[in-house]
Amino acid sequence: MNLFATVLTHPAPTANYRGESELNRTVIQKIADGRHEYPIVSPESMRNALREILAARGLPSNRRRLQPSVGEGDEKQQLAVSYRDLPDPEKYIDDFIFGYLLAVKGEELKRIGKERGKGFPLKRDSILRMNLAKALEPYRHVTVFTQSPLFKENAWKVGGEGGTNSALLHRETADTAFQYPFALNGLDFAAKPDWCRALVDALGDLAGVSGNHARSLYFMAPASVVVRLTARLAPGYEQYHFNVRRDPATNERQYGSKLIDRLLAEECALPRGEFLLGGEIVEDLPESGRARLLEAGAVLDPDPARLLATAADRLLAS
Repeated sequence: MNLFATVLTHPAPTANYRGESELNRTVIQKIADGRHEYPIVSPESMRNALREILAARGLPSNRRRLQPSVGEGDEKQQLAVSYRDLPDPEKYIDDFIFGYLLAVKGEELKRIGKERGKGFPLKRDSILRMNLAKALEPYRHVTVFTQSPLFKENAWKVGGEGGTNSALLHRETADTAFQYPFALNGLDFAAKPDWCRALVDALGDLAGVSGNHARSLYFMAPASVVVRLTARLAPGYEQYHFNVRRDPATNERQYGSKLIDRLLAEECALPRGEFLLGGEIVEDLPESGRARLLEAGAVLDPDPARLLATAADRLLAS
């Protein structure tokens, strides 16, 4: 059984990927769709946040991030990653869920072969499939300007880009919700059902994406979520199905979904009983549509995190 889901976040101002530098702009990453460009957040940044959430909750993790430090000699100061051990999906949840690749050769390859045997796999695919998080509203070329202070009579000599001078900083911003899909297969978690529940719980509470919460507090946890549990290998619908329009009188956002419109239609080719709907999108359903979905066996829950937990239980039971 496969689980296909699309998450819709709450809207908020964001400047993902820092989005600021002196003189030239380090821009919000975007993707073109028709005549407009939409801000995006990479699946890699969401996966990294999930790794850190799972590790912070005490689950056995092999990988950890090392923050820049003084180091030794001319060591370059940058973000780094450290593995405690050779990858072991049976022992570490991050190796199990997110996969790994050991790019080794020569003597190092021989050493690993002696330690773990010739059958030790050098590569494992991720069993969490994700795609880009895409904004619902296009980027409007909004730039915020701030000024960095002048460093004067400092306790250390300031180096690097910008030096000691005061600088005008450019920051591209957007005020929008994002949507992103993910997929899981039940058989992949047959040996580790508790790790599946831990992952889904983290997805329902996703924060810390892009490492920019110090300046742009943006949560990727679901405001709404639509899930399909099916034996099919593809979801059978457009995964980026959420949309938004503005009330012409109040400018209030009004969210919709092309998929939910299909499920509510009298002539619906999709099996309604395979769908689970959670969050604010459930509260906006008309009574007639709610009754039609419930009668067909769909699950409706105004709490998106609880809905994801229900979906995980059904996936594992299948």
